[in-house]
Amino acid sequence: MVQRKFGAFSGVFTPSILTILGVIMYLRLGWVAGVAGLAGSIAIILLAHVISISTGLSISSIATDKKIKAGGIYYILSRSLGLPMGGSIGITLFVGTALSISLYIVGFAESFLSVPLFRDLFGITEITTDHIRIAGTIVLILLTVIAFISTDLAIKTQFFILGAIVLSLVSILAGIYFFRSPETTLTAVSSFKPFKDFNFEEVFAIFFPAVTGFTAGVAMSGDLKDPKKDIPKGTMFAILTGLIVYIGLAIVFNTAVDRNLLLTDYNFLLKISWLPFLVYAGIWGATLSSALGGILGGPRIIQAVAKDKIVPAILGKGHGVNNEPRNALIFTFILAELGILIGDLNAIAGIVTMFYLTAYGFINLAFTLEKWASTDFRPGFRIPAWVGIIGFTATFMIMFKLDVLAMFAALVILVLIFLYIRKKKLHLDMGDVWPSVLASLIKITLKRYSTLKIPEHHWRANILLFSGGTKTRPYLVDFAKSLVGNYGLISNFDLKVNPDAGKLFPSPKVTIPEDEMEGDENIFSKRQEVNDIYNGMEAVAAIYGFSGVEPNTIVLGWGRHSENPLRFASMLHYFMKLDLNIVLLDYDKAKGFGNRMQIDVWLRGGSNNGNLILSLIRFIHNSYEWHKAAVRLLIIDSNGKKEKRIRARTARLLDNMRLKASVHVIKNPEGRPVNEIIKEKSAGADLIFLGLAAVQKGKEAEFMQRADALYSNLGTIALVKASSYFSELHIGD
Repeated sequence: MVQRKFGAFSGVFTPSILTILGVIMYLRLGWVAGVAGLAGSIAIILLAHVISISTGLSISSIATDKKIKAGGIYYILSRSLGLPMGGSIGITLFVGTALSISLYIVGFAESFLSVPLFRDLFGITEITTDHIRIAGTIVLILLTVIAFISTDLAIKTQFFILGAIVLSLVSILAGIYFFRSPETTLTAVSSFKPFKDFNFEEVFAIFFPAVTGFTAGVAMSGDLKDPKKDIPKGTMFAILTGLIVYIGLAIVFNTAVDRNLLLTDYNFLLKISWLPFLVYAGIWGATLSSALGGILGGPRIIQAVAKDKIVPAILGKGHGVNNEPRNALIFTFILAELGILIGDLNAIAGIVTMFYLTAYGFINLAFTLEKWASTDFRPGFRIPAWVGIIGFTATFMIMFKLDVLAMFAALVILVLIFLYIRKKKLHLDMGDVWPSVLASLIKITLKRYSTLKIPEHHWRANILLFSGGTKTRPYLVDFAKSLVGNYGLISNFDLKVNPDAGKLFPSPKVTIPEDEMEGDENIFSKRQEVNDIYNGMEAVAAIYGFSGVEPNTIVLGWGRHSENPLRFASMLHYFMKLDLNIVLLDYDKAKGFGNRMQIDVWLRGGSNNGNLILSLIRFIHNSYEWHKAAVRLLIIDSNGKKEKRIRARTARLLDNMRLKASVHVIKNPEGRPVNEIIKEKSAGADLIFLGLAAVQKGKEAEFMQRADALYSNLGTIALVKASSYFSELHIGD
């Protein structure tokens, strides 16, 4: 048996237009016209269609780009925005679709029970909510059985219903203009004021479900002959047809129907029509076909969600050659029945409105992101990106105006479902639009950032770390993370020496596996083979980075035990010529970082190293490991007469940088060796910051000898040399 496929008219236009010209048109459009007046009702219709047209255009464009399978809007969103976001919207859209079934069936029950013949038959004197619930449940069971038997049968019944709707509209217009009864003669309402008893938002919320019907056709995507052609044609034709009909009826009702009748009787169409039984046929046909469209489309949405392993697999099981979603149909029946038990058409309409608005907003967002960022987005149906922007903006503005609490409740539900799906770590082989979005954002941000002149107090470290291997020197990685706090960037290069290689970089760099980084996923880590370690570090420092985010700080270990100390000093001179900040960690393996409770900073006048050190201290304090550490600023007063001036300048400095630190002035008129004073005063420090002198070309040996003499046996120290970016600090001079 061959699977039955449908075209644009039968598979998209017919279920869409039958849902659009449904319960709201027959049972609430007259009331909308009566409350809002001509201008107000047209404004409501046009505003609602701004959302439906922009969303329909967005769906059509995406549909002509991707191969659309079963699931309709869910499939489109999940393949564009990814499974977590697409799935969360798909689930809420499914719930909205299930409740819309309730909306249409309750509308049918209201109309059916209003017929005197049936009220007499069932012994009903006054229609109650319980009567609507019972009638609605019976109808829901019958429609579910039809859908359970065959989708093809359900589709065929819609052609007859479409004919009934057309005849009912003819009967309404004929009754108004040619066969008007005396009791429905148009009369003026004294002092009519639009929105007197209901505000614009309340009326809009009740009307809006009328324009959501186009999703009924999109939901049938898996049953279409050619979704890329059928969805745009059927969807846009249905939306425009609905717009024309609603605008026309709003004009007719406001200009040719008694306003008191509009305001007081939901079933006024039966009184003004030429042949009331045609209106009954139209109302019942429209409401039942709309409900049937939801019964066909809703299960296919949740079936597609289940196939992506987001919800239990039992809902994704199909039956027969047409893959009928019978399990999902039963689940849809249960949700629709819960909606029927509410029994209030207006209440259900408000809930459906919020669910659909949320979905439509993200449909427009998906199109906008695809159009703006995706290099793989090549739709056959082309529209400008501003269409999606207008749709997205209008949707959330309307949600905000309708009900702020309901909007936030809907978004909270979306976020919770999103987090649940993301926790499952599901992925699509085809990917989604977010890598393209991020790439486009990075491009724009880098271009903008590269032109900015960043003031010193907004500086942050962009570290180029030469760790020598995270397993051999993990303290270097730990220290670098502390220097950036929660703000900067770290690029870690693990250089492996191969002296037999014929060139500096004999092989391309590779990303270090996450398991070797021990949870440091936020560090950009590369492993590179080199034939000379110093030449390799110089080359990486000179060329690594991109405009706007070039590394500004080199972090590496102090080369006291280097096999070639002169070459190490020469490399430091090269880094200084590149005008990079340099931080050398002389790690005391016996002491480590102690309890991370005390940081000593030794400052002197006439250098810019102090400003860099204090900037780094701010970031260190933002790290979890060091956030309780006390900071001490220690300044040597060489002649013992400058303490008052030193304290005043230091107080202003700390106030400007908004740092908390204690200030200690050490008098040294006798000229004791500096390293002796540091060793004595900072014996209890867990980390000591010291300035690093410049390396003079040709005096590398003297530099290493002087540094070893000054910095040896002090504990764990960080030697800092600032670039020209930082201004000089004058405290002790």
